[in-house]
Amino acid sequence: MNTVRLPSGEQVAALGQGTWYMGEDRAARKAEVAALQAGLDLGLTLIDTAEMYAEGGAEEVVGEALAGRRAQAFLVSKVYPHNASRAGVIAACERSLQRLRTDCIDLYLLHWRGEHPLAETVAGFEALRAAGKIRHWGVSNLDFADMKALWRVQGGTGCAANQLLYNLGRRGIEWDLQPWLREHGVPVMAYSPIEQARLPRHAGLRAFAQKHGCTPAQAALAWLLGQDGVIAIPKSANATHLRENAAARELRFTPAQRAELDALFPPPRRAMPLEML
Repeated sequence: MNTVRLPSGEQVAALGQGTWYMGEDRAARKAEVAALQAGLDLGLTLIDTAEMYAEGGAEEVVGEALAGRRAQAFLVSKVYPHNASRAGVIAACERSLQRLRTDCIDLYLLHWRGEHPLAETVAGFEALRAAGKIRHWGVSNLDFADMKALWRVQGGTGCAANQLLYNLGRRGIEWDLQPWLREHGVPVMAYSPIEQARLPRHAGLRAFAQKHGCTPAQAALAWLLGQDGVIAIPKSANATHLRENAAARELRFTPAQRAELDALFPPPRRAMPLEML
């Protein structure tokens, strides 16, 4: 199974499950819980959520899905920037733990950089880690300059991941941020890896997939999974799509095939502002 190594040495699943937009409709709750459990059965054991998603609703869905199965999952959640003071991050984490029905989050991320100094956020994260409330901490949506600033903060080099918008159509991080992260041993967690189902409608990607015997979504995921230090977290509440996603782990693109994808989705030729959704 594809895995990615965290700075601590721990190996986590390179293909996980996202939960953005889950928890917004009570009528969909049963299907969402079932999808997350089906994903666990397929080995998609890394589950990503956030207090922002449905204002805690997604965390509640995850908590229900993990009832009796917590040990099988590597659980990721994120704190709002406005809650990311030293005291605020501790209080926010306690609320997330209650919604998730667990006593520890495996990886806790700053959702994006806000008004609170990074030093305060890191201090809060370290306090949570010392108390056993989280095992690792990291960031999300921090650009090249932000990461260099984080590295200057006391304890900032303890960052275990940076969750970023990254897919075939959003390759700006490859210019400077991704090489820096790789040099410092920090994995990229790619959110919206199939661009919220828009990439599979791309005519060129559809033709590529047909030529090489896979689906467009599998091609997009396999392109990410073929890179060192990249975790992909597609969201799906559809059993067929879950199986399709899981099968992408078996694809191995040749250099020639990757060159075909580069022609369809060119890498950046200059530094670009960090993209976010």
